[in-house]
Amino acid sequence: MAKVCDICAKGKVFGNQVSHSNRHNKRTWSPNLRSVRAIVNGVPKKLNVCTRCLRSGKVERAL
Repeated sequence: MAKVCDICAKGKVFGNQVSHSNRHNKRTWSPNLRSVRAIVNGVPKKLNVCTRCLRSGKVERAL
């Protein structure tokens, strides 16, 4: 199963790594995901959430 943010569905993106001499190599960028316990429908549940969603307050943490 792919590692994506359970809130915004942010996932891995693909592109090229370009050197100073303009050589191109395939590379990936992964989202900064954290496994957190959050309140979902009144019940604590473990979610993979990106740090942007955590910081913006889209997730209510279960403490």
